[in-house]
Order: sequence, then C-alpha cells, then structure tokens
Amino acid sequence: MKVLLVNTKEGAGGAGIAARRLLHALQHHGHEAQMMVRLRETDDPAVLSLPSAMWGRTCFIMERLGVVLRNRGSRQRLFAIDPGTWGTDLRCTEAFRRADVVHLHWINQGMLSLKGLGQLLETEKRIVWTLHDMWPFTGICHHADTCGRWLENCGECRLLQHPSAHDLSYDTFCRKRDAYARGRLHIVTCSDWLANLARQAPLLAGCDIHSIPNPLDTDFYQPGDKLAARQRLGIPSETRLLLFVAYKVTDEMKGSSYVRRAMEQLVTQDADLRGGSAPQGIALVGHGAETMAQSIPAPTYPYEYVSNEALMRDLYQAADLLVMPTLMDNLPNTVAEAMACGTPVVAFRIGGLPQMIRHDEDGYLADYKSLPDFVEGIRHILLAPHYDAYSQAARRHAVEAYSEAEVVRRYLEVYG
Repeated sequence: MKVLLVNTKEGAGGAGIAARRLLHALQHHGHEAQMMVRLRETDDPAVLSLPSAMWGRTCFIMERLGVVLRNRGSRQRLFAIDPGTWGTDLRCTEAFRRADVVHLHWINQGMLSLKGLGQLLETEKRIVWTLHDMWPFTGICHHADTCGRWLENCGECRLLQHPSAHDLSYDTFCRKRDAYARGRLHIVTCSDWLANLARQAPLLAGCDIHSIPNPLDTDFYQPGDKLAARQRLGIPSETRLLLFVAYKVTDEMKGSSYVRRAMEQLVTQDADLRGGSAPQGIALVGHGAETMAQSIPAPTYPYEYVSNEALMRDLYQAADLLVMPTLMDNLPNTVAEAMACGTPVVAFRIGGLPQMIRHDEDGYLADYKSLPDFVEGIRHILLAPHYDAYSQAARRHAVEAYSEAEVVRRYLEVYG
C-alpha cells in the first residue's frame, strides 16, 4: 500500500512529530510511505517539500495578511485562528498521483486550503484525516475551550476583535461544510476525548470516526541508567528532578505558571523537598526552566526546545517526574515518551490525559486548574515509598498502548 502523509511541518510540534513517527512505523512494517510538508527540516528521502517553497511561503503570508485585514487591522491572536484560505494544489504532485491513500494531519498556515481539500475529496483517492486539535470541526479556532458555537455554525467568535453573526468564523464554518460535502472523509483522532467531540460536530456528521493513538518507538524510548543520564546532562545524582517541556512555553494553555507556583510551594513549605543544598532537594529541568530561575529557590537546568530525540530521551531517563499542567490537549507525545522511559506523569484531568494516565497507578491526575491538587500530586509521587511501582506501571502502559505494530494495524483497517 502506498501512503502519502501530509503535514505543515516535518518534526516541530506534536502533529509533525506524530506524522513523522507514523511514516517510519509504516515503513518498518513493509508499506511504501512518504510525507509531504511545507517546512522540511531533515534530509530524510521519504520527506518531500512542496513543489514550490516560495509559493508555500507566499500562501502562509497571504493567509496571515487576510486574517489581519478581516480582523480590522488587529494582529491579536494572529496564530490562534486559521481560515484555510490559501494552500498548494497537491493533485499536481507525483507523490499524490502514486498514492493509494492520502493521509492528512495538521494542514494549516498555508499548507492546504479548504478549496484544495474539497478538490482532493473529488478524486478517487481515499482521504484520511488525523485530527490533532478541534480546528477541522470549528470555524477558525484550534481549541474552543468553553465556547460551544461550533455545535451550531460558529459566528460571534470570541477570538475576533469585532465578532458578529456572520464574521470570519461563520464564513469559514460554511466553507468547511461545502468542502467536506464534495467527497468522503475518514476521520481519526488521537484520543477518545477528541473523538467524542468530533462525533458531536455538525461538520463531521456522517463521517467514520476512529480513535487511534500516535505511534511510539518503545525500543528507543525505554528506561535507562538514571545516574548515567544525569552525568551526561550535568545534573546532580541525588536531586529529585522534575521535567517540564512545551513546544511554546509562553502559551498560557501549556500551564507554565502552575509549574512555577508549584515549585515555589514545594521548596518553601515542604521540608522533604527543600531544594538548594539539601541532598534530596527538588530541582527543575527543561524548556521554560530559565524563566523560573529567579522566582524559585531551587536549582534549575534550562534547555531550549529540544528537537534531538536522544537528548530528549536523556531528559526523560534523568527525571523522576514529568509535570504536565496543560490546560487543553489531545494526546501529548511527551506524556507517552516519558511513560515509555518509566517516568511517571502528573497532569490535570483534562482532554486526552485521562486516557493516558491511570490515576495513582502510573501517575497522578489533578483536578482541573487546582494548584493544591497539582502540588499534592507531585509530592505524592516523588515521596511514595513504592515509586518504582509507578515507574514500572508507566512503562507497561506505554508499551501496550503506543507500540508501532498495534498503531499500524489499526490504521491499515482505516486505509481499507
């Protein structure tokens, strides 16, 4: 079977990483697969750039300019919304012509327009779309939060400077409805949570909707020598180490403020996690640690966004706990990776996280936006006399849920 995966970026962000991993998983199991992107980052011969990089860049700029103009000159929330107005016609590419299945992932920011999607649906190709957020069934937003306008026809969008009944969100909703009506979409979500939302969406009425997690190479992401990993990273061996990572740490939805406030409480109120010179003190490592270094009395080991998987594995193996206070997420790759490395996770009970973390078995699910419960979760796991049981359970769960063989088997059923 010949599969063409389509994603805006090759490896940055959760969707790009997930798409590239599925590419390799399909190849490992004997299928011919390629991936087409607007932003290529490696020399992988199976990853293809758009026919014209200049056109792709032009599409991105023109779409952003259109958002600003339609929003009466405001650049506020410029990248929180997408109208799907500009993109490349994939039908002209040799990769599209050869493919049996065209598998879309995150296609925003000038990769594929709604018009282009409608044109793909009119071909004889099987079109599969893995949803990594809510955008395919909302008007213009990627995360609707508490807004339920997508259950009708959008309009009055809270993200626009001047919302109205027939604003950009309403217009885009109508264009999606028209595009989707031109053929048959086979929908996949990475989590049961997102699948349940998709089944309620008027835009996806009549579509087949499947829930399949992202694949993970659990032979690569596996437990290792914690001491050796810390030596490679230059981190003291005796420290209780928390790991926090996010693609864009300034995004409020990633919850970095909860990490900072939790650290403040832990090191100032808990004698067992005092930090500083205490042998068993607490420390923070990861993306965003540098912004907290001045506000918490504990060691921090900052890293820029990590794209090197070997380094990322070192961080998971070195850490005692991944803290994941995301306020809205689907099925974060970082959680699966950490658990595969035997690192328990503390997160809020939101989105796809309850599907990933078994409370008090391989991690801790705190009440949504509850700082006291989030702090209690960190303390509960770190100071547990049976910490090793949490670690072993996390590893078992990851292998069972995210192995390449199981994910490929389920996707082949969707491919038909």
